[in-house]
Amino acid sequence: MTTYLGIIGGSGLYDIPGLQNPQWITVHSPWGTPSDAILTGTLHEQKIAFLPRHGRGHVHSPTTVPYRANIDALKRLGVTDVVSISACGSFRENMTPGDFVVVDQFIDRTFAREKSFFGSGCVAHVSVAHPTCPTLSAACLAAGRSAGVTMHNGGTYLAMEGPQFSCAAESHMYRAWGCDVIGMTNMPEAKLAREAELHYASIAMITDFDSWHPDHAAVDVSDVVKTLQANGTKARDLVMALCAGLATHTACTAGCGTALTHAIMTAPTNRDPALIAKLDAVAGRVL
Repeated sequence: MTTYLGIIGGSGLYDIPGLQNPQWITVHSPWGTPSDAILTGTLHEQKIAFLPRHGRGHVHSPTTVPYRANIDALKRLGVTDVVSISACGSFRENMTPGDFVVVDQFIDRTFAREKSFFGSGCVAHVSVAHPTCPTLSAACLAAGRSAGVTMHNGGTYLAMEGPQFSCAAESHMYRAWGCDVIGMTNMPEAKLAREAELHYASIAMITDFDSWHPDHAAVDVSDVVKTLQANGTKARDLVMALCAGLATHTACTAGCGTALTHAIMTAPTNRDPALIAKLDAVAGRVL
């Protein structure tokens, strides 16, 4: 299968040097309106599709991002692999602002979001024991390092509801849980990508130390913005290196692309036709 790379990220990735045949495409989804149109093009002969997670101009809060519509729209467009790039706080001394972390685990503390494409009328249970694609994650790690970015291989991402940052007690608790970074947007995104049988990798761009660090007692938004701007350049460099080297990486053997094979529990005769129709892109392979 030919790789079609989807990138979900922020404003730092709107302008990618060398992107050929750029075009903003509106994709209609039965799950609602995606965050924005999708920027498509070719970079180093690799087809890519960039979706601004919060919309151009940052119009969606972490809670109101239309996660289901976004993942469905990318799948509907033909995307096979998704790299999520997002700003995060760090719980570790050695993971400093400006560093990137290739996330491989999550703790989901969000509570006000729709977290599945499935439900009454078509029940499905996919495994997210290993929620990211190891092959795509390894490609991101190699691309970041080749671009000169300080990369950390592996880390647990605490997904909080937001939009407020953590209080100190929460920050210390999450550190005690063994979390490495904290953010507001990778859940339910990662779960939905798995349901859609997409290869998913998460890159956490560290902007701050949350509120646990004795020398950085609270998140200063002005400092976060400054680091975000620098991280945006690094993220573009990573994406360019990833596109240049993706063709040389081996195919995924972790089963990301077949996650729904044994997941659907509802008997065919009991499935809701309206829900089945909405699942045409996400679950068309098995339905």
